[in-house]
Parts: sequence; structure tokens; C-alpha cells
Amino acid sequence: MRLSNGLLSWRCPAAMLGLRLLAILCALCASAATPAMDRTGALDRLDRFITATRTAQGEFQQRIYDRGGKLVQSSSGTLAFQRPGRFRWSYVKPYPQLIVGDGERVWVYDEDLKQVTVRKLDVALGATPAALLAGDNAALRAFALQDEGVQDGLAWLAAAPRDRESGFERIRMGFGPEGLARMELTDAFGQRTELVFTALERNPRLGPEMFSFAPPPGADVIGDR
Repeated sequence: MRLSNGLLSWRCPAAMLGLRLLAILCALCASAATPAMDRTGALDRLDRFITATRTAQGEFQQRIYDRGGKLVQSSSGTLAFQRPGRFRWSYVKPYPQLIVGDGERVWVYDEDLKQVTVRKLDVALGATPAALLAGDNAALRAFALQDEGVQDGLAWLAAAPRDRESGFERIRMGFGPEGLARMELTDAFGQRTELVFTALERNPRLGPEMFSFAPPPGADVIGDR
């Protein structure tokens, strides 16, 4: 694990992209309501998901493809979030790794290396518009939203960041009958990350311990305590 340009980076590249996607998900769910717009299809699904979801937990499969479409990494784990700004992202495979956002800081624990990296929330997520976890409509105003219709049984919504310095080109969200089912992120280098959610439960009762973290005894701690 290392620090790079003030942002978190890991030996497992899936972790950084996973954190970005989860942060985007939390940011999009941070608003009490979407800005005024004609809501049809995926836009309506997003609006309903935002207004009806305060907490969530489930499992995910994550795949990363290079610019040529070749699969370069596959990982899986569990996730949970509570808006605004609290989340837990746990990788089980290929490397055990835990990412916890407690509302103020992001903690990353690499079990194999016995190392913890901690950063203030706005610094750790500063590379994306999704850092806006304050709970207002600013998060949604940071994106240009477009309904892409139904594909493979899901209603797809494209979200293009208005900030050209965000580091990624666009996000796609696929909604099924039970809510958000898939997310895709394409970065500025053409790399594509896919997330497939399973057993995603909306509004479960989540205890505060889910979003707190204490470094294990003997672990090296790097960053902003």
C-alpha cells in the first residue's frame, strides 16, 4: 500500500475503483430529492432509489477490463452504506481488504500487509465529484444525466461528470425491479470497471459499529489520524 498525490492507492487496483464507485453510489443517494426534471424510465428509477434508500447492504462482484476489453482483474466482497458519508466495503477475493468511511475519515486496512491507511473523507475521495456526501443536491448537479433505455432487462442511466478533471468519463447504472443492479465506470484511460450487486437489501437496520474502525494491534498506521 502506498500514498500517491495525496490520494489512496493500493496494490489491488480494484480497491480504488471500488471505493470510487461506492462513493458515487453514496453521493447519488445523499439527496433527499433529485432536481426538477422529466422522469421516465431510468431517471424515475434513480429518483425512487434515492428517495427510498437511506441504508443498504449486499454483495458485489467486480471486474476490471482494459481499453481493449480484456479482463485484467476480478474480485468480490460485501458492501454497506448509510447516507450521508458512511460506508463499509470489504473485499474477500483476491486480497482481503477493508475500506470503512465513518463520515469523517476513510480507513483502509490491508490484512496481508498489516497496514492501515487513513485519510480525511474529502481528501480520500477528492478525485471524484462523489466527494460531495453532504446530503444536498450538489452531488446530482455534478453530473449530466441521460436515460439510455432498457438493455438486457435493466433500465440504464448514464451519468457524465461535468468536471473534466474528475478522472473518469462516465458512469452507467442499471436498475431492475428491486432497484440498482449494476454499475459501470469508464475512466479517462478507457479502463472499464463493472459492479454487479446481489442480495442488495434496502433500509436494513445497521448498527454504528458497522461504520467504525479501530486499527488492529500491531498494524502500521499511515496518514491523518
